[in-house]
Amino acid sequence: MKTTLKIKICSLLASVAIVTSLAACSSNPSQKTSCSLPEGPDLERAISAARFDLETGCEHEFDAYFQRLLVIAEGDPKKENKASFSDFLLWANDAGLLSKLQAREIYNRYFGVKYVSLISDYSVCTQTCPHRSDVMREMNRELVDKEQGLLKISADRLNYTRASNLFQETELVLEATCEACGPTE
Repeated sequence: MKTTLKIKICSLLASVAIVTSLAACSSNPSQKTSCSLPEGPDLERAISAARFDLETGCEHEFDAYFQRLLVIAEGDPKKENKASFSDFLLWANDAGLLSKLQAREIYNRYFGVKYVSLISDYSVCTQTCPHRSDVMREMNRELVDKEQGLLKISADRLNYTRASNLFQETELVLEATCEACGPTE
């Protein structure tokens, strides 16, 4: 009888130890997702890997993942890449990583003809002219991003040329408009 009781107690203690160690493993905060940026030439596979990581603890690295996807896509430029990035940004919005506005602005910054750095609901004379050099500097940075998205990733020379021409036209129009507005304080 004593032997049977000892066996039951030992069995019960072993079960408690197993349950306790399993619970500790599942709630161990030191086990973190490895946020390793995707590699390789296949954009779709890289997007899939990025989505997995961003869903499982790497959401704070979204910008780094997005930049890596851009570089991977440069290795195989084609028009379909625009749709892949659009889908990825829509997913990022659905996953709560970006707002709709952020997703739209990122997409348009790289793959749209219009400049998100110039969009404004304010008066050009009072809001843009006093900061014209900053606006043009930001538009120039955006043109570099459009070169990457439109030319190097999407092989869309026509829309890149349109974006480049829009940049030059905007520069001329802003110069003339700001002169007409008079001195800014």
